[in-house]
Amino acid sequence: MKALTTYIGCILTAAWSIVFLPLIGAGQVRSIEFYTGNLQFEADSSIDIPFSDTLSASSIRQFYTKMNTGSYQKVVNALLTYQTEHQLNDWLYYQLVRKVAQHLSAKSENYARYTLYKWFLMSKSGYDSRIAIRDDQIILYIRSDEDIAELPYFTIDKGTYICLNYHDYGKLFNIHQPYSLVDISIPEVYKGFCYKVTRLPEFKSEKYVEKAISFKYKGKGYHFNVKVNQEVNDIFANYPIVDFGTYFNIPLSEETYKSLIPVLRQYVQGLSQEKGVEYLMRFTRYAFLYEDDRLIFGKEKRLSPEQTLMNKASDCDDRAALFFYLVKEIYNLPMIALRFPTHLTIAVQFDRPIGERILYEGHYYSVCEPTPQATNLKLGEISEKHKQEQYDVVYHYTPH
Repeated sequence: MKALTTYIGCILTAAWSIVFLPLIGAGQVRSIEFYTGNLQFEADSSIDIPFSDTLSASSIRQFYTKMNTGSYQKVVNALLTYQTEHQLNDWLYYQLVRKVAQHLSAKSENYARYTLYKWFLMSKSGYDSRIAIRDDQIILYIRSDEDIAELPYFTIDKGTYICLNYHDYGKLFNIHQPYSLVDISIPEVYKGFCYKVTRLPEFKSEKYVEKAISFKYKGKGYHFNVKVNQEVNDIFANYPIVDFGTYFNIPLSEETYKSLIPVLRQYVQGLSQEKGVEYLMRFTRYAFLYEDDRLIFGKEKRLSPEQTLMNKASDCDDRAALFFYLVKEIYNLPMIALRFPTHLTIAVQFDRPIGERILYEGHYYSVCEPTPQATNLKLGEISEKHKQEQYDVVYHYTPH
């Protein structure tokens, strides 16, 4: 992370449109679709809190006091029950909270009110979240002990708080303009936020489409019809750059898994372990177009394995994650991720090392390059460029 700072700011050129959006009815049971499930909760007029004042610590405290005396617990209980029943990781739970906040106060109509509902619901769900303000700007932070790159954050009380709504400001966010934290003690908060996504939601079958993927291996063409779902792109639209341990362990959704992994297992059946890994290496290398993230997204962005299968192009980080996932699922071999100055690749531990050996913690690993290079690298070969460069082992996987 960059140098720590207690205050982080941004510049916003347009004023917020503060509009009071009343909740429909009193004590109505609401139903919100969240992938294959439906969240039902009761919301009455006691949590229909207007917010049309100028952003200030005083106005935010008033909002909190009014919400805190209302029937908010029914909403929070419904959220937490849904989280448990559907095994939502924190990142997915936050997406659900966003959807409820949008239902209570539309983001496009009253951004400050929408953000305050998010903050209140996350806090009452136990997450240590904070609000900071400057002029007409409101920022939501959440405590996390994880290594998250390229997001604004601050430290206080020996905790690190990471910005959750940075994407709403984009390049207008200016770290040189100070924010002021709103000091409100919420007794329910006790936990930090975890960015690990170890399980994707169950999606409706009709949301999937088939994508044709093909490549050649030893002169023979192989063709796949993989089921992919645009909702996966939506889930990770604002997902930050996390540590490699978190990144490499993002799974495929169930439908995508069933459409790909059994087919790959069938194709490598009868091959030696080394030849099977080589097949997966060449599949990852040649079945997808290469493009640098900065040309696609305008910034560094790591795609999950399913996003790499779905999108037209990907770079070395994305392919390394997909290749790692495929080797782990089909062979479950020890692996290390090697970070060069401008490149990421994977090395696999075989019974006997192949090609140029990399010694790490007493074991030899063979580089399996899943990204196209200037030459057609074989198993165990490193490009001439990267032979001359230093690397770091940024992730080590040992099967359990």
